[in-house]
Amino acid sequence: MRPLVVIGDALLDVDLVGRADRLCPDAPVPVVEDATEQARPGGAALAAALAAADDREVVLIAPIAADSGGEQLRSLLSNQVRLIGIPIDGETPVKRRVRVNGQSIVRLDSGRVGAIIGALPAEAMEALRSAGAVLVSDYGRGLTGQPDVRAALRSGAPVVWDPHPRGAVPVQGVRLVTPNAREAAQTTGRTGTSLTDIGRQAEELIRTWKVGAVAVTLGSRGALLSYGSGAPLVVPAGQVAGGDSCGAGDRFAATAAGLLADGAVLTEAVIGAVGAATVFVAAGGAAGWASGVPAAGPAVNGTAEQVLARVRAAGGTTVATGGCFDLLHAGHIATLRHARSLGDCLVVCLNSDDSVRRLKGSDRPLVPAVDRARVVAALGCVDAVVVFDEDTPAAVLQRLRPDVWAKGGDYAGADLPEAALLHSWGGQAVAVPYLEGRSTTGLIRALIQTREDKHA
Repeated sequence: MRPLVVIGDALLDVDLVGRADRLCPDAPVPVVEDATEQARPGGAALAAALAAADDREVVLIAPIAADSGGEQLRSLLSNQVRLIGIPIDGETPVKRRVRVNGQSIVRLDSGRVGAIIGALPAEAMEALRSAGAVLVSDYGRGLTGQPDVRAALRSGAPVVWDPHPRGAVPVQGVRLVTPNAREAAQTTGRTGTSLTDIGRQAEELIRTWKVGAVAVTLGSRGALLSYGSGAPLVVPAGQVAGGDSCGAGDRFAATAAGLLADGAVLTEAVIGAVGAATVFVAAGGAAGWASGVPAAGPAVNGTAEQVLARVRAAGGTTVATGGCFDLLHAGHIATLRHARSLGDCLVVCLNSDDSVRRLKGSDRPLVPAVDRARVVAALGCVDAVVVFDEDTPAAVLQRLRPDVWAKGGDYAGADLPEAALLHSWGGQAVAVPYLEGRSTTGLIRALIQTREDKHA
């Protein structure tokens, strides 16, 4: 498989993470104490590192300064990507965020824009010619305006262009451009934020830039993909409680470019990119990725582990419940809403298809697990869904260790099967109210009886 080539502006991102318990006596600003420094690749370097984390071969072509920041970038990227440096007369651009309690309170940028960039090395030209796909990661520092760079990007491989307001316009004919909503509005001069407005902005950008398609990223709303005419494709993002959006655009663009390199069509690439960006944000964004927070295995609102970790970090109460949820009915909704009211998140443990068959018989489930999970996860009272294959949820509960396990049904005063397990880590198993007479089995019987009556 041919490599993914990322070309663009490499930055060094640094987070200064501390605590703040008081205000400065001479100004209304927090006093940040015990700050620790966490460095990671930024800009095109982050996009390349994220693509490499997807177990693909990645080449990064970027200006790298001969200073301490450049050396730190090289060290951070070593053994991850193949780096082809472009000479630059300047210093490494550095973005420093001061963060307290998961929130940025100030960002300090250094590294002058407008440094002299050298010619594209022959090694870089060859890498672009042999690429499976190319990602242009523009951070407005002059590289994408270089004539030799623009000429080399017409090599024939599909190109994804992640633009910047201070950067050059995309090369004509690129496969996909991925502005965010602010960039699309700024470039077109259109200020509306409705899907109609954004669709018109995307169409105008396609005409102006003469590119194949535009995917406007909409943050928590997902992305809108337009080919310039016809109905656009809107890909919603899953709900994320908290999280950090830093680097989400790089995750989106790197995923889309990687999927195109694998032979995916644009719609598949954008759908996959929205899903990857959603999980990335839920796991803490670039800072979470750099610190090793897992960001794979998406549930709609992030993985169950990510949801629980966020709630625990905030001192909240975690709740889980379980079941087959084969045909979702009013009884299920009542149980789920009651369970969610017991804490600050709700994880649903869903029986797999094999598990349902063993429990309910060979004619069940009526709905496969992948669809049951999607339906349950779409409910506003559900924060994540995890599918388990055993007959009981004991193993998944042992892994998740929720504070509360909620069981729907007439269990008040009875010993719940999961009670002892929950007690082993200080949790509590409880029964929640249910609606009398509502069940999947009853629905199936009613459907069968209706069919028999029609044919009688």
